[in-house]
Amino acid sequence: MVDVGAKPVSRRRAVAVATVRMSAATAGQLRRLPKGDALAAAQVAGILAAKRTSDLIPLCHPLPLSVIDVALEVGEQVVSITATVQTTAQTGVEMEALTAASVASLCVYDMAKAVDKGMEITDVRLLEKSKEEA
Repeated sequence: MVDVGAKPVSRRRAVAVATVRMSAATAGQLRRLPKGDALAAAQVAGILAAKRTSDLIPLCHPLPLSVIDVALEVGEQVVSITATVQTTAQTGVEMEALTAASVASLCVYDMAKAVDKGMEITDVRLLEKSKEEA
């Protein structure tokens, strides 16, 4: 791992997004799929994933996360996922935000795959990151 021991502690924030494209019929039933409420499950999955990022990505520092917010917005044929993660630490939280958005999108896909074979996960990306003195 990279030595961040000499870096000052800073308040850090990152926002990542992901999109799951699907049929309008699928989007309309995400809260009542055969496996259950895909939106609630995906929100929890994203939060848990952010907390486990250093277990999933080699050489990623384990961080004390102070905020994890995973918001899912359903459109006519899409679920837009926004993951916001904050910490006060010596390194950023981009990987945690990207992991949360990615895993939340995978959870939506997994829960809806039985009713929609044409879904796509797209546009996983970091929207913003910031750092300010603690």
